[in-house]
Amino acid sequence: MISYTRSPETVKQAAGKSVASFMALEESNRDAKTVASFGEEWEKFNTFSEEEIKVAGDQYFDVLAGENLSHLQALDLGCGSGRWTRYLSPLVQSIESVDPSAAVLSAAATHADLENVRWTQCGVDELPFADGSFDLIVCLGVLHHIPDTGGALKKATTKLKPGGRLLLYLYYALDNRGIAYRTLFHLSTAVRRVVSALPGGLKRGVCDAIAALVYWPLVTLARLVRVFTQAYKKLPLAYYCDKTFRIMRNDALDRFGTPLEQRFSRHEIATMLEAAGMEAIRFSEGEPYWHCVSTRKSEPE
Repeated sequence: MISYTRSPETVKQAAGKSVASFMALEESNRDAKTVASFGEEWEKFNTFSEEEIKVAGDQYFDVLAGENLSHLQALDLGCGSGRWTRYLSPLVQSIESVDPSAAVLSAAATHADLENVRWTQCGVDELPFADGSFDLIVCLGVLHHIPDTGGALKKATTKLKPGGRLLLYLYYALDNRGIAYRTLFHLSTAVRRVVSALPGGLKRGVCDAIAALVYWPLVTLARLVRVFTQAYKKLPLAYYCDKTFRIMRNDALDRFGTPLEQRFSRHEIATMLEAAGMEAIRFSEGEPYWHCVSTRKSEPE
């Protein structure tokens, strides 16, 4: 594994695994309530079936499909439950999986069988690795939940070797959707502000109810329409047509239970990546929007 550049503040234990913690910096680009919320979320949804991981992983990693990654040293930035670490583990040489929340302890215990993975508790500001350490950084569904997404990208990409790549997913600003879809979404955002402020147990119960009473019926409708036409893809929540109800519950909690959420257009994401020293930006045309792969400039500016 890649050497730490400094000693951890503490070392925690999870199922016999040592998890170094680097969380002592006074200033950090993270929202404490959001970190705590995700710690609760990933402790509730800490395991996914191999099939659930494969179905979702194939969609996120489509921009790397068919490539030989076996020689790569990777960083899973904001690993959460560790599902993307598990997806990537058999494909690469090694993975450093990091997360600022307590979820990293649950992930270390759940995926203790992965021998080419080390788990570390830290955020993007505390990364204890030298610049230019990694061939690949995977950051899926993370940096839109912090105050300064562009600043975080600049810090994260310094850890890439020249020519190294970043697989990134940020919530999209519905820039490829019509007005009716956007209006419905903005109404749901108002609901999120209320739900995310609820106490933990009540919040999780409400999000489960949303999954059952909103996600499931809309996804069922999309599945029925899919039998007759590809136009089903334009329906709300059609993305979940091939997902299990457990995934819907997890994502309902992610969507409505998170205090801080930002959204970016495709153009805004490309602009932030270029400012972070990335080039050859290639967006997937498939859901989830927007995920893309980009390359660290050989001579960063």
